Amino acid sequence: MMRTRPLKVALLGCGVVGSEVARIMTTHADDLAARIGAPVELAGVAVRRPSKVREGIDPSLVTTDATALVKRGDIDVVVEVIGGIEPARSLIAAAFEHGASVVSANKALLAQDGAALHAAAEAHDADLYYEAAVAGAIPLIRPLRESLAGDKVNRVLGIVNGTTNFILDKMDSTGAGYQEALDEATALGYAEADPTADVEGFDAAAKAAILAGIAFHSRVRLDDVYREGMTEVTAADFRSAKEMGCTIKLLAICERAEDGGSITARVHPAMIPLTHPLASVRGAYNAVFVESDASGQLMFYGPGAGGAPTASAVLGDLVAVCRNRLSGATGPGESAYAALPVSGMGEVVTRYHISLDVADKPGVLAQVATVFAEHGVSIDTVRQQGKDGEASLVVVTHRASDASLSGTVESLRKLDTVRGVASIMRVEGE
Repeated sequence: MMRTRPLKVALLGCGVVGSEVARIMTTHADDLAARIGAPVELAGVAVRRPSKVREGIDPSLVTTDATALVKRGDIDVVVEVIGGIEPARSLIAAAFEHGASVVSANKALLAQDGAALHAAAEAHDADLYYEAAVAGAIPLIRPLRESLAGDKVNRVLGIVNGTTNFILDKMDSTGAGYQEALDEATALGYAEADPTADVEGFDAAAKAAILAGIAFHSRVRLDDVYREGMTEVTAADFRSAKEMGCTIKLLAICERAEDGGSITARVHPAMIPLTHPLASVRGAYNAVFVESDASGQLMFYGPGAGGAPTASAVLGDLVAVCRNRLSGATGPGESAYAALPVSGMGEVVTRYHISLDVADKPGVLAQVATVFAEHGVSIDTVRQQGKDGEASLVVVTHRASDASLSGTVESLRKLDTVRGVASIMRVEGE
């Protein structure tokens, strides 16, 4: 039997995502009510510019006083899609204190203060859901938090930023340089006017922190994630990748150490074999590859950004939270019982592709190989090309730690025959 009194929803933010949330709530109202067991009512919309015309939204619901809206006391669920740290953090805290549950898409806030937000939700017997914070429409948080709760996740490897994937895909498919591909992404609306958060890996790092925390039942903050942007990736890197049967992606990688005693979380460009499922992810799409003990390998794929896809994830959380309100229950909260330490990048073990500019004369290869051996880094393949006294030497290693590779490169720079290190890139997905 359906309850007639509606559940009241406060919407914080009415931009690209917020406007889609409001639209779907209106156009799918009957279906949402049937799925929840009660009607849902948009009770207020907090915005910065109240004079802007918002199609389909009753102007009487619009307010600039977000604090007053979340403190009303009759609000059942607050949907936060304004982003950033403040005022979002204070508004979410106020929502919990005044009896509301929260649905958020705020990756930056959750990566920085997720533990405190979960604690506040638990203290007030409320829900905190955030499926939309990581990969847009792709169901990922709930499968990790619920569907795989009985399994042991060992690795999460993914493309979690559509802007960077579009740029790298364009560089791969057309031979374009970084700036040319970025200009096209901007013209098509895939990149912001200031793309720093995307191309320098900040966006992906926040998502990696959230994923690692859930996957490994440990607290992982943004500061724990190693981050390296993709602005230095060149057309020459793609040519080298193709010669190895690889492409290049900006990857978020969260993994458990082989001894199970620690975890790492990192974001950086990497070569990945064309045979790996992530290599075929094109354009602005996202995909996340999960490896666990019992279920083996799983891949989640779809649009990772945009108004409608992200709103889909928000509405999915809204339905779940509203159902919990009706039953007097709460869903899964923070699971940090494992409390695994987060190791630094120096402990990460992977393969490397190193391109060196060297003198084209006898003995150079032997000198370089000796340096690798002295640092305990095993060489897989070597390729050398040169003329007119200059040469390019490409070395691909077997698996080695980041610390040992860094020592190797430092020693290589001291060789008279090494003119410079053109590029260093990790090789993942094998």
